[in-house]
Amino acid sequence: MDQPSILELVRAVQAFIENKAMPELKGHTAFHARVAANALGIVARELDLGPKATAAEKEQLVALLGHDGSVEELNRELCLRIRSGKIGIDSEALRRHLELSTLDKVAIDQPNYSGLKIAKAR
Repeated sequence: MDQPSILELVRAVQAFIENKAMPELKGHTAFHARVAANALGIVARELDLGPKATAAEKEQLVALLGHDGSVEELNRELCLRIRSGKIGIDSEALRRHLELSTLDKVAIDQPNYSGLKIAKAR
């Protein structure tokens, strides 16, 4: 394929904003450029890490609930089971699922969060 991927395009725009545009901007315009660059970083990480994270989340939900479905359907059912008391907060499987899916989401949204490295090391 001779054209850049969506991920490559997003990273190129992010690099332009960070390396070329931002050094020349001041005040609110610089702030908004930083917000735009951060948003593009999230998009790039979602494109890069999101499919694997979603697949892992689905696998965990299927194991926890005992049947297949879409991630959205399985999450709705999990919420209903927690609300009804069918799955309790003392469930090790639930705790592990919430921990792993949260780590994946933080890795996409806030990869420099100080607690992420500590949590992943455990």
